Amino acid sequence: MTKIVNSVAYRNGTRLADIPLVDISEVVPQADTFVWLGLHEADASVLSQVQEEFSLHELAIEDARNAHQRSKIETYGDSLFIVLKTAQLKTVGDTEENAVDDPALADDCVVEYGETHFFVGRNFLVSIRHGNSQGYETVRRHCEARPDMMKRGPAYPLYALMDFIADNYQPVFEKLEEEFEKLEAEIFDSPIDLPLSRFYHLKGKLQRLRNVVLPVEDICMQLTRLHPELIDKDLRAYFRDIHDHVARTIEALDNLREMLSTAMSVNLAMVTMRQNDVVKRLAGWGAILALPTVVFSLYGMNFDFMPELKWHLAYPVVLASTAIGCSLLYRKLKQSGWL
Repeated sequence: MTKIVNSVAYRNGTRLADIPLVDISEVVPQADTFVWLGLHEADASVLSQVQEEFSLHELAIEDARNAHQRSKIETYGDSLFIVLKTAQLKTVGDTEENAVDDPALADDCVVEYGETHFFVGRNFLVSIRHGNSQGYETVRRHCEARPDMMKRGPAYPLYALMDFIADNYQPVFEKLEEEFEKLEAEIFDSPIDLPLSRFYHLKGKLQRLRNVVLPVEDICMQLTRLHPELIDKDLRAYFRDIHDHVARTIEALDNLREMLSTAMSVNLAMVTMRQNDVVKRLAGWGAILALPTVVFSLYGMNFDFMPELKWHLAYPVVLASTAIGCSLLYRKLKQSGWL
């Protein structure tokens, strides 16, 4: 169900009034005025009305109806259509809905993804939230506290919203980094072998976050180089700042993915070492047990002439010799690290 979060007109950087959706087309043409419309889960009927009020391209509206778009920026006449993926952390309780079949994959938090669509023109900004995404009320209050920047038109609140979305990538990355550090410590501290599913599960989450963040870099690059009619020269530095933050996040994600691949190799090496250690111990005990096995098997042979069977001290001497031989062999294997 569509929720109109805000529909506000601004003139000379100052909040003018709340505007009904049906009256927006009358306000947008006014000089030094722009409208900022915020929607949540917009349905087809509302989007059709938005298209009519802002004179938006039908292809852009068609994309906005679908809540599973790739991140992108497209130009339609004198307006832009921008799609950004959002990411946020959500604490998971011990509910049946959030249960995980593999306990090793149960995290304290999970990452929820959504997306936000933007329509940007000279005198309007439309933001449409889909899925799990934080509200932008704090962003709106921050922008309204800066009338000097709001004078520049809808480009400034567009920057503020994109910056808010990009900043929310960092806590998600830090959480994934914590998971990696925990996993890395367990490689050396855990007495049991770690399943590869834990590594691949984390690698999948890193890859998905990277796929969300990566297109933002290109979007910011286009906004800083193109569309001067919408993004004035002074505001381009703000979009370059978002670009720098996103670029650092991408670099950190790539480094973490590389470290995770190394950790997988180390884990496999640790598994091999543990297996080799077990094999060495089994081989050592096998060598020790081979000595009495050979000796006692000789006495099971049906030979007619075994002089040692007639000797009264043969039994204790054989036992003592076997015990001494096993003890010497055990000591030697212990010193060599096989036991």
